[in-house]
Formats: sequence, structure tokens, C-alpha cells
Amino acid sequence: MRHMNVFERSSVFAAEMMEVFDRTPTEKELVFQSKELCRDFIHSRLIREGLSWSKVESDLPEPHGALVDVSMVLLKLGDELECMRPYVYRNIAKQLNISVAVEAVVSDAFLSVATEILVMGITWGKVVAIYAVAAGLAVDCVRQGHPVVVHAIVDSLGEFVRRNLVPWLKKRGGWGDILKCVVNMDSRARAHWLSTAVFTWRQFLKAMYIYLTKQPLN
Repeated sequence: MRHMNVFERSSVFAAEMMEVFDRTPTEKELVFQSKELCRDFIHSRLIREGLSWSKVESDLPEPHGALVDVSMVLLKLGDELECMRPYVYRNIAKQLNISVAVEAVVSDAFLSVATEILVMGITWGKVVAIYAVAAGLAVDCVRQGHPVVVHAIVDSLGEFVRRNLVPWLKKRGGWGDILKCVVNMDSRARAHWLSTAVFTWRQFLKAMYIYLTKQPLN
């Protein structure tokens, strides 16, 4: 028996997911879930790069229950976004000209870029891009010997979601809405996702430029 891919699996579990996320989630739940998804996204990217959190890694919870499928879809969409412009989501600290040794610097940089990405409105493509930025920064932190800073990135993403994404997520019934990006995806829906991803890439570059121009000259 063949294994189902993520898109088929999402179709099978769509009804179950919508039932689980049927009630409007609370702000606390959405923020907690966003951080769980962020940890899983980062963990996936670290494994891909041959890195790990060493001792800290074992203490991190993983998505469970219905959130597992949301995480799989988020990762799959992240793969598509990163494949389109692989250099954009790598060496982010270098692109932003920041040191990953200081938590406050990394957190401020992440929050600034994430805020600029959403300046023209919120889409799932932009949400995925924000997770890709967080994971890219986390890879930089671990690679440069500062794995503890990864937790600051996760906490910053949670705070960003609380401030900027909670109302948007509530209107859509929570994180389960992201399944619509892949469930029964026909060519037209796929074209829409890709066009959104291209716009997100351009917005990300603009966000990095704005961040750099706001920094004082040394």
C-alpha cells in the first residue's frame, strides 16, 4: 500500500480538521499553536541543514493531534516558497547585517521584517514567508554557535502573532484554514498560490531593504 503525500493526506483529514477547529480558538490557543508550528518548522529546516539544537532540542514539544496536519502543510508551502527563491531565505542574518549573538538584536530584526511583510495586508503566502524568515534566522543562530537564541525567535513569532495575526486567524477559524491552500488544489488554485508567493518574495526583499535603511550607520 502506497503512502499518501501531504496533499492527499490533507484531503482525507480536511473534514476532521474543520471539525476540530470548528469553534473559534482563543488568543492564547492561537499563540501557543503558532509557537508549536514555528518550532516544528525550525526543526525541519535544521535537520535539512544537518544541524540540531543538541541538549535544548529534547525539551521542545512537537505539534500533536490535528495540528500535525497543519504543520505538514505549512512545511510543504514553505518548501515551495523557498524553492522559488532559495537564496532569499538563506543567510538572513548576513543579509540583514546583524549579529546573532544578541537575542534582542535578532528579535528586533525578525519583528521588523515580519511587520513590513504584512504592511500591504495578510495572506497565507505572507504568513508562510514569516515562518521561513524565522527558520532562516534560526539556522543562522545554530550554525554560528548560538542555539539558545532560537527560543527568542520562537517567542518573538508568538508575540508577533498575538499583536498582528490573531484577529485574522479568528476570522478564518484558526490555523486549520491553511488546508484550503492544498486541499483539492486545481491548476487555477495552484497558479493563485504561486502568484501570491512571488508577491511575498518581492515584499520580503522590500522589508529587508526598509530594515537596513532604518539602521544607524556605524
